[in-house]
Amino acid sequence: ISDFLLSVGWGFFLSKSFNAKMVFLSSVKQHVVRKFLGLTSGHNIPVYLIDPLILGLVEKDIEQIRSSPGGPSPECKYFCAPRDFTTFALLDKTWKHEVGLFRTAEKMGFQWLKIINKDPRLDGMDDLSGMEIPLHYIFKLASHAIHLVVFYERSGNFLWHGPLRLRQHMDRKFVPFRKLHFGRYPGAYEKPELLLVSIDDLKVQIPKNPSRFLEEMSHSRFLECRYREARAFFQLYPDDASPDAVEFRKKAKSLLHLAALTLNNLGVKFWLSSGTCLGWYRQCNVIPHSKDVDLGIFIRDYKADIIPAFQNAGLPLKHKFGKVEDSLELSFQGESDVKLDIFFFYEEDDHIWNGGTQAKSGKKFKYLFPKFTLCWTEFVELKVHVPCETLQYVEANYGPEWKVPVKTWDWKSSPFNVQDNGVWPIDEWDNVIQIY
Repeated sequence: ISDFLLSVGWGFFLSKSFNAKMVFLSSVKQHVVRKFLGLTSGHNIPVYLIDPLILGLVEKDIEQIRSSPGGPSPECKYFCAPRDFTTFALLDKTWKHEVGLFRTAEKMGFQWLKIINKDPRLDGMDDLSGMEIPLHYIFKLASHAIHLVVFYERSGNFLWHGPLRLRQHMDRKFVPFRKLHFGRYPGAYEKPELLLVSIDDLKVQIPKNPSRFLEEMSHSRFLECRYREARAFFQLYPDDASPDAVEFRKKAKSLLHLAALTLNNLGVKFWLSSGTCLGWYRQCNVIPHSKDVDLGIFIRDYKADIIPAFQNAGLPLKHKFGKVEDSLELSFQGESDVKLDIFFFYEEDDHIWNGGTQAKSGKKFKYLFPKFTLCWTEFVELKVHVPCETLQYVEANYGPEWKVPVKTWDWKSSPFNVQDNGVWPIDEWDNVIQIY
């Protein structure tokens, strides 16, 4: 009996000790966050919370938090959640890189680390600047760390953060970097509207719509244009700078911006496809001899409002081939002879495809692509999607010689991924072959 009582008592003691330790660690997290917020507010640096774990908890109680007067909280519910980091964001233009901030941080007991890398905004066809900018800061105190992500404005009117890449000499044991939520890849985000709230007795700014921000985060991966490769391409194949080429690129850019505005207003996700995607990947620009703008849309995202929306935007329907169930494609007439082609993509178990139709014969064609995901990029001053697996996507369409310009292109036979797909029944032609 005495052994039993001893074991029960020891178990009770261990349980109490474990709970006390967890309470202590939780209070440490809140204490570190409080000190960090004091540090930034003392230097007038407007940070905002983007920690996905905390925002996920906040999202469930957002109405209650919005209406809360901010009085004392009976428990630490959000900032004491188990995690190694708390992640905040900072807009680069809202602060100066003050030495005083880091001196104060050290006096408060923080250790800190700055991660820098090249500024891609300064790269272009004429220059690869190599200028470095701060991308991430880590502030560590006791057993908790603050990850501060620096966001920069891009010319496509969006926010961008760079990758968290440690240099060879950096201390990789400083914090468990692999557990960081932000930084594995560069990311692109819309500018968030912020809301000042009280969470666990701490005043902090958060995105006004946490669920929207978390959805953005899950699809935020960003790819840079490959300026170095584009410069090498133009050394082999000098760019066409003729008045016609310059004029076409100007019209194509305008058409792409109008198409993006129209589809974004409808909430329809799209990406650069075919020759437009090749132009971005190969030469960071519109291919002047392509004569059109090509976009892709998954058929699951199709909306009947697409055609009237483009017509209302001043782009009349040129042709409509196929149907929603099979091989749908739309073409709209832009300014002069520049047209907008929209191809709808269908998913199978092991591949993705879009269709083509020959109007005079009713012949159907199918273009096969390996499965892909979507990333953001910046193209002609626009935030727009491209396939993340761009090389595989381009090679599927244009083959291994995609780097070599081809000015004579037959959409029925030139693509490497084209195959015959039968013929439309004559009694369906009025529906599946519509030319305006």
